[in-house]
Amino acid sequence: MEILAFGVQADEKPLIEKAFAGRLDVRCLDVFLGEDTAPIAAGYEIVSSNVNADLSGRVLRTLAEGGTRMIAQRSTGFNNIDLDVARELELTVSRVSSYSPFSVAEFAWTLAMAVNRSIVRASNRTRDFDFRLNGLMGRDMRGRTVGVFGTGKIGEAFTRIARGFGMNLLGWDVTPNPACVDLGMKYVDKDTLFVESDLISLHVPLLDATRHIIDGAALRLMKDDAILVNSSRGGLVDTDALVDELRAGRFAGVGLDVYEAEAGLFFTDRSLEAVEDDTLARLITFPNVVVTSHQAYYTHDAVGQIVDATLANVRDYLAGRRSENTLSPSP
Repeated sequence: MEILAFGVQADEKPLIEKAFAGRLDVRCLDVFLGEDTAPIAAGYEIVSSNVNADLSGRVLRTLAEGGTRMIAQRSTGFNNIDLDVARELELTVSRVSSYSPFSVAEFAWTLAMAVNRSIVRASNRTRDFDFRLNGLMGRDMRGRTVGVFGTGKIGEAFTRIARGFGMNLLGWDVTPNPACVDLGMKYVDKDTLFVESDLISLHVPLLDATRHIIDGAALRLMKDDAILVNSSRGGLVDTDALVDELRAGRFAGVGLDVYEAEAGLFFTDRSLEAVEDDTLARLITFPNVVVTSHQAYYTHDAVGQIVDATLANVRDYLAGRRSENTLSPSP
């Protein structure tokens, strides 16, 4: 049996091929799974997708009509999958419930420090042999307050790094994490976290309840010189509202590894094309904003774990087993 994997990055392909070698055949494509590409999967019982695949009801029906019975998504998030339709079609759908939390937590801190210390601007200047320091002044993290919005595995890893910086720890989550409490974290309501934090990092999943949880009202509660970092899901932030606040001269820095309209854009080369997304184009122009293309998870360690879990999900399907990674059929 050959498996068809969509949206495979060049660095990811050898890891997939090595993991599957001697077990199952796999065909890797760099195109993303969506309405236009779903017909390619005709005849493939198992397909694998990435986080920015379009797995809406229409795409799932096309896959099912072509003979697909199992979709193995290589990510933790699954907000791109219409699970109701998947269950209606009796498709098996799996995800990767966890991988190295340190990959994302460390990258979130990389973004935070990049905007705090104006690393991108400084690097661009020195490439032009401009060695002035004007506009590059940052702030010590020690003694300042960090607000960790979501304290699961990634939020906990982020908190441990913050404690190493000597920061005051505030947290918000539906359920407090005892490990974070042991680190000295004080759990507060959302508004208090927004008001009191010098740095806010988002680590919650994208659900109906969390979509645009960082809206205009939340942004206006934040300090004018706060730093906001989002390495979780783009839909957590109302980007238009964020642009409005940035235009008003607010925030010391914003680091974004995700964007709410990133599907079909991130992971592709658009350098020779006109930018059609006015909001993203405006966002990137702000000197205190750093945008990266959903790479926080992209370490050899994390991707290796994702690939291994995907292989395990496929083998479970072939053996008729279910695991914590199974999203469909329903428990």
